[in-house]
Amino acid sequence: MGDEGLPHGSWTFLTSHARVLLALARDPQVRLREVAETCVLTERTVQAMVADLEQEGYLTRVREGRRNHYRITPGAQFRHPAEAGRDIAGLLALFADDPPTSHRRPPRA
Repeated sequence: MGDEGLPHGSWTFLTSHARVLLALARDPQVRLREVAETCVLTERTVQAMVADLEQEGYLTRVREGRRNHYRITPGAQFRHPAEAGRDIAGLLALFADDPPTSHRRPPRA
């Protein structure tokens, strides 16, 4: 599991689990196939990450008709000792909306 769409040796500040959680927070009814495309991961990887997040209490999955609806638990806290005592609500708020396109840098060639 990783950043399959990035050049070799590249790294990012957010983990894939964080990206999946943010995608579900932005659109609670999104299909995991779409999350996989957005996060540049396989659908199977995203399914495993959603299961991890659900098992650890970061989200709950509720079936609504033929679709799943994901409810984020904002009071859930970060797992790593360096972030101990902080909940994920701040991270979710920081990334709640995409930044304006005028502030985005063009992708590197």
